[in-house]
Amino acid sequence: MARPLKHRAAVKRPSIIGVAFGALLMGSTPAVGFAQQGNAPAQPAEPQVTFKAAVEAVTVSTAVRDMHGHVVQGLTAADFQVLDTGSPVKISDFYVGESPISLAILLDISGSMAVGGNIERAREAVGLATTSLRDASDEAALFTFDSKLVQVVEFTKDLAEVRRVSLKGNPWGQTSLYDAIGQAARAVAERSSKHRALLVITDGVDTGSRLTPPQVSAIASEIDVPVYLLTVVNPADHPGGEFAVLANEGKRTETATLADLARWTGGDMRIASLPAHTVTALNDLFTELRHQYLITFEPGTRPGWHPLEIRTRKKNLIVHARSGYMSGPSLSQVGSSR
Repeated sequence: MARPLKHRAAVKRPSIIGVAFGALLMGSTPAVGFAQQGNAPAQPAEPQVTFKAAVEAVTVSTAVRDMHGHVVQGLTAADFQVLDTGSPVKISDFYVGESPISLAILLDISGSMAVGGNIERAREAVGLATTSLRDASDEAALFTFDSKLVQVVEFTKDLAEVRRVSLKGNPWGQTSLYDAIGQAARAVAERSSKHRALLVITDGVDTGSRLTPPQVSAIASEIDVPVYLLTVVNPADHPGGEFAVLANEGKRTETATLADLARWTGGDMRIASLPAHTVTALNDLFTELRHQYLITFEPGTRPGWHPLEIRTRKKNLIVHARSGYMSGPSLSQVGSSR
């Protein structure tokens, strides 16, 4: 049986979705238990997002790129300015340097992934992600989701355990994408690594979530977990791609919402329709993760949501960092005012 996520008893966790952990098929090669057709699952309760009553320090994982998209290394604390609700705050601690990565891989196995060969693209991306990790140093966990989230492999430094999992199966079921991201981000937050992230591999379609993108962003932001989205699509559906059939001017898609979610958490989003896109995106992701800056400061005393802006004093640099943090008494239902 797949084991439930472990949570710290001292911290009250939000009821994000009714998570049911499915069975992991046994055998010499583990296999993902893809959902099979049957009765629709019961509707989960309305999500309630709660936060810790106080925050002693705020740490923000920060990535910096130049105007050409290259990761910038070698900056110091003096190169950064932190604005909390528009006011400058003092940086109390600063870390820079390579360190092991904690990465949770979240794979979409819902029915929509059966369209246009997307599940095959997603399986290849999982394999490439695991081979990009460093054995005996980095750690990884594997989750799958359709209408439910399933933890297939718990966090482990034995990366061969993750690589042995068979991802064969027929995608089926509704897509609770945002709910799954919110719950998986909580699991990543339990890890002690300085560099940690959630990699979501999906076609970008959500058909069953109760949480909204801003709510998921607030969860990930409050616990400082960047969300990286690799959206797999058919080449004919790749916006602006070489083989795109239709122009995308003036057309808003779910991809725009996903890009916002990634940006709010300090992560990023890439679209892949060809193997070369996936290789480039994952190489870029791991370069960014291994060279994040960790910036710590004292939180403000005003209760509620604190918008954050992190700038560099050097011109023409682009900063990726979460959009804010929560301070003060617990709140229910994070607002969508981003």
